[in-house]
Amino acid sequence: MKIFVTRKIPEPGLNLLRRHHEVEINPYDGVLSKQDIINGLKGKNGLLCLLTDLIDEEVINSEPKLKMIANYAVGYDNIDVKAATKRRIIVSNTPDVLTDTTAEMAWALLFSVTRRIVEADKFTRKGKFNGWAPMLMHGQDVTGKTLGVIGTGRIGTSFALKSKGFKMNVLYYDQVRNRQLEEELSAKKVEIDRLLKESDFISLHVPFLPVTHHLISETQLKMMRKTAILINTSRGPIVDEQALVKALKNNWIFGAGLDVYEH
Repeated sequence: MKIFVTRKIPEPGLNLLRRHHEVEINPYDGVLSKQDIINGLKGKNGLLCLLTDLIDEEVINSEPKLKMIANYAVGYDNIDVKAATKRRIIVSNTPDVLTDTTAEMAWALLFSVTRRIVEADKFTRKGKFNGWAPMLMHGQDVTGKTLGVIGTGRIGTSFALKSKGFKMNVLYYDQVRNRQLEEELSAKKVEIDRLLKESDFISLHVPFLPVTHHLISETQLKMMRKTAILINTSRGPIVDEQALVKALKNNWIFGAGLDVYEH
């Protein structure tokens, strides 16, 4: 097969492809335009794309020889799966490979915000640190607090389980019960409004779907405690970014740790 790769990925993955196929990699280290993807696809049987690539019906139908689209991501909302299905083109993703990695990132963000690590680092590098003071960069404790997890699939479950060492009270919101969390953490399945009102830390782990677009907006942010911290490692548009900016500027919540953005 002839395969087009929209952006360079780690060599082990590319070497696997090169063993059996003819591979062309986009030489530009950046997000390609739709037309650039269409141009790269000419004469190709396979496409290896990233979450940042919009693979819509126009792209899919631009190359009649296309048989396979491999998405370098767990999510696949960047691909028009219906259009691919019409053409009998296989679409694949990469579930499970970043489960613990993403859960760990969520914890890194949580600690960074609670302990104001990024803020304190900038403060120190600017030469503003003149010595210890009781209220300087006053943060929050994590141990014994209430953790709210919205979405308890693979990553949400891994994230929640890592709270065990901090003896946290865990609330979760999902369409189905998570017996593992209930058995191992005594976690409680609650409605989203209760979770938002009672949690000290709220971490988002839901897929991006029409129903989850702006799941967290002004109404939800106002429900949270003034000391609450919001963590998002799922998809940017799940949070209404303008509402979040407003919440932070007006001190509706303590802070936010973001791995993804709406724009």
